[in-house]
Amino acid sequence: MQRRTILTSTALGVAGAALELSSPAEASSGAAAQRLIAIRGVTVIDAVGGSRRGCTVLIRGDRILDAGPAPRVPVPHDATVLDGTGKYLIPGLADMHTHAVGIDDTDPELYVVNGVTTTRQMSGSAQASTWQRQIVAGTRLGPQWSIGSRIIDGAPSLWDGLDADGSVHVSVANPAQARSAVQQEHAAGAAFIKTYTRLSRESFLAVADESAKLGLPFLGHVPDFVALTDASDRGMRTVEHLFEVWYATSSEEDRLRRAVTAVSIGPGDYNGWFTTMRPYEYAAARSYDRRKAMRVFHRIARNGTYFTPTLVLHETNDMPEQIRRRDSRYRYFSADMIGYWDWALDNLYLPGRTPADVTKSQELFQRRLELTADLAEAGVPLMTGTDLGTTYLMPGFSLHDELALFVRAGLKPIDALAAATLNPARYLGRYDQGVITRGAFADLVLLDADPLHDIRNTTRIDSVFVRGSHIGPSQRRRTLADIEAAAERPKQATAVPVAFRGCPCHGTVRSGIPA
Repeated sequence: MQRRTILTSTALGVAGAALELSSPAEASSGAAAQRLIAIRGVTVIDAVGGSRRGCTVLIRGDRILDAGPAPRVPVPHDATVLDGTGKYLIPGLADMHTHAVGIDDTDPELYVVNGVTTTRQMSGSAQASTWQRQIVAGTRLGPQWSIGSRIIDGAPSLWDGLDADGSVHVSVANPAQARSAVQQEHAAGAAFIKTYTRLSRESFLAVADESAKLGLPFLGHVPDFVALTDASDRGMRTVEHLFEVWYATSSEEDRLRRAVTAVSIGPGDYNGWFTTMRPYEYAAARSYDRRKAMRVFHRIARNGTYFTPTLVLHETNDMPEQIRRRDSRYRYFSADMIGYWDWALDNLYLPGRTPADVTKSQELFQRRLELTADLAEAGVPLMTGTDLGTTYLMPGFSLHDELALFVRAGLKPIDALAAATLNPARYLGRYDQGVITRGAFADLVLLDADPLHDIRNTTRIDSVFVRGSHIGPSQRRRTLADIEAAAERPKQATAVPVAFRGCPCHGTVRSGIPA
């Protein structure tokens, strides 16, 4: 749910300067950047080498100089030594589906203190670009950002009227407009093109073709009018969410596709789209043909198409009754933010849901977990993503919830970690990232407990390295304390806009799943 678009800072009465935090990184100075750091006696864990005990990891600047067993990698006499005994070192984590639209303006810091060192911004955002410049300049603590295009949707678009200034989306009515939109976004510096739900098949193919000509990845939602296999065959780099997967795997695919493509939706009517599509999605999920699905998934895997399931998003959408209104992590968010989340739950997610709706939604989410396991079994590369901006989802914190859901779906902890480290690095073409080896970038998380024993141990963070800059325990505590203090500062409260009719990233569950 795109918070900035739906609830602008003006609408919420949020004003004032950016949060004043402690120094971005203790190693940000030129001298400190050349400091040699040795983590001694640590257990190193990555998706390539598995778990290796008793290692020494040497870091200088933004690179790992060496990593290996202590006898092979001795500790230099001039190194600053960190005792890694009883601790576990993993690569920095990645949230590959975010929207940099935070009302509280603390998203970058919250990512890093939670061990998230890479993020992918899924819609062009001035906020994300500002954060990126600050992070690169060293004036702000934050992860690496990969910032995509404005959302390219059909006409009418589900965004029409929700994105008044056109800063987040562009509607295209035909292939010529689709090509022009891709060209404009490429010229604006987008790292990739994001496709959306109501693109016609012809416009989608034009996006695919123009993106290929420009050497620009395209990814996002599989439109209602395009088959999943066709999208993958045409070069779609990642599929976001699990909404559109079911039709290609259903024994009733032809009937359901005819019904879906016949649906007419007006401009900006995301709630209408979501309510109308929900029963078809449920019918497709219930008619899931696993043999057919595995053929589809093997084809997708051969194409090199990645999946970002965003299970935390689906859990929120499918089972709003289970959302916790009280969570100790909410102390890092302003009363305005919490108030909006509560308002959305009471006014958008829960109304009209019957006991039958709740039962069906729970079944649908369980099927999503099983679908995720099948994708992994078929060799489709998965990536962790949260769809930050959705109600009650939190920068950094929710990435750990996503990891837990991957394991709940049936993945081994090492495979869940791969989805948050190695796979995002490979997708981004960064072969010196997502691993702990000589020459790799020093984006690292030092843990107090073994994540292979319990994936929830990824939350037990001692310290974080961002491009070699060490955010130790004391700085993490100071940063979190600063964010908590900023969240407590009073802001001018105003009413939530009543014109809000839906959630532009994924829809609003207003009436559950009709029979």
